[in-house]
Amino acid sequence: MEPKLDLNPDTDDLPLRANTNHILIRHYVLDLTVHFDNTVINGSIVLFLEPLTGVTTTPEDDVGPGTDDGAGTGRSQCCSRHEKNEDKETGAKEGDTEAACGSQSVVDTGSFQSSDLWQTTNEDDFTLVLDCCDLDVSKVEEVDITSMLGPLPEVASERAEVVSVNPQTTFIQKLFSVPSAQWRLKHQLYSQCSRAPGAAQNDNLLHFHRDLWSLQVRKKGVTSPQEFPRVIRICYKTRPTGGSVMWTKDQDNRICVYTAGSPINNRALFPCQEPPVAMSTWQATVRAPSECVVLMSGDEQTVPTEDGDTSDFLIWNYYVTMPMPASTFTLAVGHWHQVPAKTLPTLEKEVGDRKECGEMAKPRTNCEEWAEAEPVSRLGNSSSKVVKDSPLQTGSKDQTTSSDSAFCHSSLEDEARSVTDYSSMVDDGSSCSHGDYPCRFTEWSAWSQRVIPHRVFSPVCLQKKAQMSVLKLLPCCLAAAHTVLGVHPFSRLDVLIVPAGFSSLGMASPHIIFLSQSVLNESDLSLCGSRLCHEIAHSWFGLVIGARDWTEEWISKGFATCLEDIIWAQAQQLSLQETTEQSELKALLRWRRLSDELLNSKEELQILRPNMEKTGQVSDSGSSMVKHALNPDKPFMQVHYLKGYFLLTFLASQVGAEQLIDFFRVFVRKYHGHLVLSQDFLQMFLITFPDMERKSLTLSAIYADWLDQPGIPKWLYERSTVWSQTRLVEEVKAEVVKWILFSQSHQGKGRKRKRIETRVNFKELTSDQLVMLLELLLEESELSVPLMRALQTAYNLQRRDAEIQHRWCELVVKHAYAQAYGDVEHFLVHNQAMGVYLYGELMVQEDPEQQSLARRCLSLVHEEMDQSARRVVEEMIL
Repeated sequence: MEPKLDLNPDTDDLPLRANTNHILIRHYVLDLTVHFDNTVINGSIVLFLEPLTGVTTTPEDDVGPGTDDGAGTGRSQCCSRHEKNEDKETGAKEGDTEAACGSQSVVDTGSFQSSDLWQTTNEDDFTLVLDCCDLDVSKVEEVDITSMLGPLPEVASERAEVVSVNPQTTFIQKLFSVPSAQWRLKHQLYSQCSRAPGAAQNDNLLHFHRDLWSLQVRKKGVTSPQEFPRVIRICYKTRPTGGSVMWTKDQDNRICVYTAGSPINNRALFPCQEPPVAMSTWQATVRAPSECVVLMSGDEQTVPTEDGDTSDFLIWNYYVTMPMPASTFTLAVGHWHQVPAKTLPTLEKEVGDRKECGEMAKPRTNCEEWAEAEPVSRLGNSSSKVVKDSPLQTGSKDQTTSSDSAFCHSSLEDEARSVTDYSSMVDDGSSCSHGDYPCRFTEWSAWSQRVIPHRVFSPVCLQKKAQMSVLKLLPCCLAAAHTVLGVHPFSRLDVLIVPAGFSSLGMASPHIIFLSQSVLNESDLSLCGSRLCHEIAHSWFGLVIGARDWTEEWISKGFATCLEDIIWAQAQQLSLQETTEQSELKALLRWRRLSDELLNSKEELQILRPNMEKTGQVSDSGSSMVKHALNPDKPFMQVHYLKGYFLLTFLASQVGAEQLIDFFRVFVRKYHGHLVLSQDFLQMFLITFPDMERKSLTLSAIYADWLDQPGIPKWLYERSTVWSQTRLVEEVKAEVVKWILFSQSHQGKGRKRKRIETRVNFKELTSDQLVMLLELLLEESELSVPLMRALQTAYNLQRRDAEIQHRWCELVVKHAYAQAYGDVEHFLVHNQAMGVYLYGELMVQEDPEQQSLARRCLSLVHEEMDQSARRVVEEMIL
């Protein structure tokens, strides 16, 4: 049966088709092989399913995406990650996937695909609906786990005992109930079950249909989710142009593939349940060419084993034990190398004297000549003593508010401050309100581990840059994040420098961070440090605490933006005054960026809670739509980062920055392992700080001012005036005056005149100040060529971080400074995630030389560029 609603991929909304209110995937077992010769990943995925009790289904629920005006999911408002699962690699070969997934007769008509017997099923049969696109499915079969039906240990489970005459169903239900203390056993049982053969009887064949956005599976005669097979295997392969994976070449010109983190998430990598409430554990076996490295979300580092069939491939095994949404699954395969650490002292010395981290991050803006970076000691990754956090102030009258409402945070290691005793959390897990899984929040050793084990990978040509920036800063940033937020939710971290076509500056996933080459700068580490802190912050806000409704992106992005400042200041060991001044300058820069974005974007894209009172609601089947997710303008907007950040800044101004940071830690303690909505955070905030009611700060007022309306709240307009008058900004304004006077003094001078080197005493500026300087100069209608030349020389702009280079390129384009067109070309080729709208500026000037430059740059990066970015640029140019 065809779905009642066919969805156009060019529309703004993304369908989440999975019927998660009927049946849930508890665990995935993937067995994949990466083929670089034909750019496909093929293999199988085994799904371990659990039907939800007390659910009745209708045909409409099973196959349609439903409507957003239906009833809620029936789940609690704050959705807990369900019970822990699995795993630990056994090293055993996962069986011959090609043999297990033999061909089956299917009809493929481009976007649609069906097994030959699909039409024999009818509307009375229950349909398992999975989110899926750009995959070629060859077979779906029930897995016969009869041979696995040995005795399981008796377990105490909170789940109602399943009474079933089917021994396989009983076995799987008991498997789900194995407690987290026995996760290794659980992992082994999942592995063994996944290798079981398919059911032999023809009556047990599963019929499937794949349309544009889903894979639908039925078993003839099965009319309810309770009767549906509990373990199924899907054999498939990806398509080279699938939106979830990016096939490209790295900076060494070697082919690689990585998950793209696109709006469609992982549905073009494997059939899955994409709604965030469908949290699962997973384990994966990945076969890849022997010269490649396979990096993936996984609790432990993995050592590859030999493939018994061929020496050309190695086998990598990964697993996760924390239930996570399928969208967080991350994979990268390429010819990368681990960045060497050289001589690493102990962490006690390194992070105990983290002023060094601050020193190496401070920019050198000597306007006469540029000195090479001073050598600094390398950073280690062993653990040190625990740093305890400060107590939470809950609405008491003596609490102080920040004098300037931007976040500021002094060193949390000040011995004069009182500390919070976390010993009550280190118990048998009763303090955690999520389902049962091995949780680091209950482990004393995790609380004392300030720096988790970490590695950095990159192409060979970027090894030195990655070593002198990312690897140098990473331990400091991890230790600072621990000081600010407490225990690291994940046990380890890999950082990968991804290819130049990566669509953003960074992306955080469990156990792994993708980082753009744009943040690598041996001379100016501020952008690298702040971006690392941003992505590390996502471990708490975005991963271990996630948004239950994907339209509420600010819960992840706004929090990470505000925490990047706090963690980065802590990593640099800035004084209270330095932290306050840095935060104020950052706030003003973000205010300017937000103001510009809102002036040039549709109002519907400016709302942080676009579903408003319907946020979190889904159809009776569990399907829903993600509003604006496919809008081509959406990926290049920062409103959720910036407006969300300013909402938190506003709350800090009401209760005090220190008090709000303390509240963050308490919020993490309560909600780790959960999916939340905006009201979960805001209601807890208002309860914790009851004085807010006297300030007329209510949930409805916050919704009206910040979340449900376009534009900028009145408070933010008023506060921006204060930020624009602070000391660091006034210093920049004074420098702007000098440069304008310099430009005027050189107006009209002949080009043939001998160049006059500047003798003006220009002040040294921090990186953020230099960004502000260039932005203010961009507001000038005319700047002389001598000024442009002197500016470039004085601040050595070609060697500064990518944020500074971007503003410089804008100046070059606006004032047609042809001598620096090489800087523009270099920027567009090497900083593709940041240069999209620079193409538009080159075209709008209607200068033939600039337009030719834009077309030439696009031709140079066309093949490796992110698909969404390429479409936007092509619309500007072609």
